[in-house]
Amino acid sequence: QVQLVESGGGLVQPGGSLRLSCAASTSIFSISTMGWYRQAPGKERDLVATITSRGNTNYADSVKGRFTISRDNAKKTVYLQMNSLKPEDTAVYYCKLSLNTNYWGQGTQVTVSS
Repeated sequence: QVQLVESGGGLVQPGGSLRLSCAASTSIFSISTMGWYRQAPGKERDLVATITSRGNTNYADSVKGRFTISRDNAKKTVYLQMNSLKPEDTAVYYCKLSLNTNYWGQGTQVTVSS
């Protein structure tokens, strides 16, 4: 059974930074595509960023230049460095592992507010 545990969320002021982590408990981590998604209240879950097993990355236009996704296969962990945060980044952030099927974490709340 694949388990994904996100951490690092919290309350931050506009312009601030946070780093999210997602630790996976599976041997397939290194060959999987990992992604970060977010869901704001009353809205659908949207893509934030993905990173393939080869390290190729993709970002939503709204976060390009501010967020960076990375992975450490030895630690089975994917990260999302979020800089220059805006109130509209407020959402629950979810980690996803994709390899033939999708697995989701439980989410971590990010609130950007003064």
